[in-house]
Amino acid sequence: MPTFLLSHWVRDRTRGQRLALEKAVKLQTRDTAEFYGLTDRGLIAPGLKADLNLIDFANLRAHAPEMVVDLPAGGRRLIQKADGYKHTIVSGEVILQDGQPTGAMPGKVVRGGQLRA
Repeated sequence: MPTFLLSHWVRDRTRGQRLALEKAVKLQTRDTAEFYGLTDRGLIAPGLKADLNLIDFANLRAHAPEMVVDLPAGGRRLIQKADGYKHTIVSGEVILQDGQPTGAMPGKVVRGGQLRA
């Protein structure tokens, strides 16, 4: 859904107004983080967690969804790959480069809202 929002509503829409890129990014970052109580995310500022995506906006596109069977006990799930994400950086480490995992896994599971000191 984030890829569709950026590619369709921000870049490709031909009927009606497009959504401003800055507004779309804020909706998907700061607004979502605040909604879930993750007050240390969604902004690039000193002291905050800064996970970043470097996007090739002109080449951003979502592929068709596909079913994969990779969960315990043969569980299935839908995945949808996308092109245009050049780098994904988590906690200062590149975890995806040109859509391919680098092997770095600096993230951790977040359980509920985070209190800011």
